[in-house]
Amino acid sequence: MRICVYCASSERIDPGYVLLAAQVGSELAARGHDLVSGGGSISCMGAVARAARAGGAHTLGVIPRKLLELEVSDTDADELIITETMRERKAIMDGRADAFLTLPGGLGTLEELFEVWVAAMLGMHTKPIVVCDPDGVFTHLHTLVDGLVDRGFVRPGARDLLRWATTATEALDFLEAAVAALPTAMPSPAEAIEASAPPIE
Repeated sequence: MRICVYCASSERIDPGYVLLAAQVGSELAARGHDLVSGGGSISCMGAVARAARAGGAHTLGVIPRKLLELEVSDTDADELIITETMRERKAIMDGRADAFLTLPGGLGTLEELFEVWVAAMLGMHTKPIVVCDPDGVFTHLHTLVDGLVDRGFVRPGARDLLRWATTATEALDFLEAAVAALPTAMPSPAEAIEASAPPIE
């Protein structure tokens, strides 16, 4: 399984969040999974990639050309893709991943999370999404979404597409179970039409 991890590139955060990212990288590698990341080499983004590689995982980094100097690209990545735009970056990351894991982060992390969450809500993919938030960085987000559901702006089913975890182990357990539960293959258009047709008397 290829797991896309969204996380922080800020170096001003508590070192505990960098440690969490490293734990995620180590554990996904130990479970035999590969990593898709934003292609940076600092803070959480760098920590998750280095730990994943140290454990034997294949790492794919995707970074816009404009951020090469700002984030310091992960030149040790097994595969590093340089894009011209942020939109192209996210499209490649989304397309190459089987599941999404969001760690505490800033506006960019939230943007990435919301994009794949909304796409799932619209039925554009069935890849599982989990937020690993050990100490409540996203508590207000959780409360906000609950309030939007209560007021009718968001369907309860859409809220339930996002799962919450407090440890790397819990997050990866959920993603593995969710991917295992997905159909192994989508029916072809002809098969879908045949399956929906009324039986012949």
